Amino acid sequence: MTTFGPLLTNLCDDAALFPPGNAPIADAVPAHAVHTAADHAPLVGSFVFPAGRLGELAELLAQTPYSGELELSLTVPAGTAAVAPALEKAATLDSVSVTALEIAVPAEQTVDELFAALGEISSTETQRDIFVEVPRDDRRPEILARLAQTPYSAKFRTGGIVAEAYPDEAELADAIRTVVASGVPFKATAGLHHAVRNTDPETGFEQHGFLNILAAVAVALGGGDDAAIAEVLADRDGAALASRLKELSDERATEVRSRFRSYGTCSIADPLTDLLDLGLAPSTVSPISEGTHE
Repeated sequence: MTTFGPLLTNLCDDAALFPPGNAPIADAVPAHAVHTAADHAPLVGSFVFPAGRLGELAELLAQTPYSGELELSLTVPAGTAAVAPALEKAATLDSVSVTALEIAVPAEQTVDELFAALGEISSTETQRDIFVEVPRDDRRPEILARLAQTPYSAKFRTGGIVAEAYPDEAELADAIRTVVASGVPFKATAGLHHAVRNTDPETGFEQHGFLNILAAVAVALGGGDDAAIAEVLADRDGAALASRLKELSDERATEVRSRFRSYGTCSIADPLTDLLDLGLAPSTVSPISEGTHE
């Protein structure tokens, strides 16, 4: 059986439905089944699915049943109030399980209201991981501080469809140092299209690399300050990053991933290709083209 090792296993949550990929649901669901049965399956995590489209999923599955179990990481952009109805809808779907919730924090919700609602949700959802999408506003420090006293994890946006959606190295370094120091696991979403820090040739956006984040977590675990973490986040030398990560012991790699749980990517092909090019994926695994079902 192919192994990607403790650093990369289940790293890439399949977010094919989300921008900029925006794959049709009729393509994305069967493609996920292919990914989870392929040689690169150990790299692939949950299928990230928006709560507002569960009706579409029900219609699709009624026509084309899913082979096996479709594990969803359910995004709830409307916030805590929309969680219970979404879970009720998901519970009616055959061969579907919700393994995680990714809950946004509406602009009008106070921190106290957020944690009170999370407490109600977690009292009945003890088997699911709960990620709180930490807003980039003045509530952020208090939310991060209070997450440290709970079983919940953080979710950070690392990009989007506009330049302003991308936190710079200093902002992301501060977030990583904060959660690593307090023991709060986190996941990332959006903008991590490639393994290494890069400038998108089409948009000009400065994009973070998922290998940079893995390396940054290792630096934070070693006691590195914001400047040291930011330096790693800015590194564009893929070979150097790959070498740094290859030197991690399995124990340290496991610890890194206990903090950086996964990231959502609209493409499984792109990160797999990058990992193969950098010698971090097993040589027995073949590159794929996005959208292929074979």
